[in-house]
Amino acid sequence: MAPPALQAVRQAPRLRLRALLLTLLALPLAQSVEVEDTFTGLDFFHESLPSGGEGGEDLLAFNQEEILHVDWAQKRNVWRLPEIGSSSSYETQGALGNIAIMKNNLEIVRKRSNWTRAQNVPPSATLYPEDPVELGDPNVLICFVDKFSPPVLNITWLKNGQVVSQGVQETGFYSSVDYTFRKFSYLAFVPQEGDVYACQVDHWGLPETLTRVWCDRATERHPFSEGHPREILVGQNPLL
Repeated sequence: MAPPALQAVRQAPRLRLRALLLTLLALPLAQSVEVEDTFTGLDFFHESLPSGGEGGEDLLAFNQEEILHVDWAQKRNVWRLPEIGSSSSYETQGALGNIAIMKNNLEIVRKRSNWTRAQNVPPSATLYPEDPVELGDPNVLICFVDKFSPPVLNITWLKNGQVVSQGVQETGFYSSVDYTFRKFSYLAFVPQEGDVYACQVDHWGLPETLTRVWCDRATERHPFSEGHPREILVGQNPLL
């Protein structure tokens, strides 16, 4: 179920997204109601990834739920809910221009700071299934990585100690009001007795790889995760 504000966006196809959101935010003020909703616009650029390369993003979010982002590499709008994109507009080239400014500013700041790195804030991670687990029924494992900065990290999935790449999807970096970031990675899987899945996170703020492990209730040993920080999650979604 989409948040009420996003439902309202769907019902107003002729209004531009920014104008509609500003209207939604202004309505409670006119009614003298306490406002707790937040609309976030974020532009950022990072110089490198652990795997190489560089990237940036222009992000719009309402109450920490992404509406859309413009990716530096893809050069296009990526709508969190595609039906909103079909009835709203956002200027891609303007967003890419903002990211280019961030890239230029980053280079200036790096030189003025004598290339001193910003403080690294290490992430936390939680691993859980999307739906209640039944052996043999298709499901999705969700690795939620939160409270980290800068927005540069690698997420690796393992099944029984072997790296898994098929069935993996990731979101972009979502900003938080405390200037940290969060990210989701998804792995489609069919739970079977004895299988052990792990989500491994690498970030500059971590002294070593952060590992979260999921297994069915009949599985007791997790040999491949020995020696790493870990959390054994059995069965259901720990966030429910």
